[in-house]
Amino acid sequence: MVRLKSRYLVVNYLYPVAPNASKSKDAVPDLLEFHRNTPDEFNSGVLLKAIRDGVAELFGDYGMGVVSANLKVNYHSTSTSTSIVRCPQAHYEMVWAALTFMTRLPKAGLPVVVRVVHVSGTIRKAEEDVIQRAKELILKARIA
Repeated sequence: MVRLKSRYLVVNYLYPVAPNASKSKDAVPDLLEFHRNTPDEFNSGVLLKAIRDGVAELFGDYGMGVVSANLKVNYHSTSTSTSIVRCPQAHYEMVWAALTFMTRLPKAGLPVVVRVVHVSGTIRKAEEDVIQRAKELILKARIA
């Protein structure tokens, strides 16, 4: 029996500030504004459907066929705006492209910048990267 090899993509969601938004005296620092919480309507099921729709739009039926069998959202946190997505090793670039071309959150309709910040061969290393990035963000937020 052949083992299915997977890649794990660590995904961050950034929320750009509108350029015409005026800064008030007690405004939230830009770092925290970019890394704000993801709406609760955007859960792992909605993310999975958005990835599938994006792959279908970009790569057609072939892309859907090779990606959808091994596609899964292993971790999704709305408080840290982070996800871990499992996808096939041979075609992880298709999932990466679908995530990169996502400009609005489904259902919520908010403008978003989706960044794949780490690609890993094991879930353990992906989780370690998520923890490390969360610690770094907390330290940056304390300074800001």
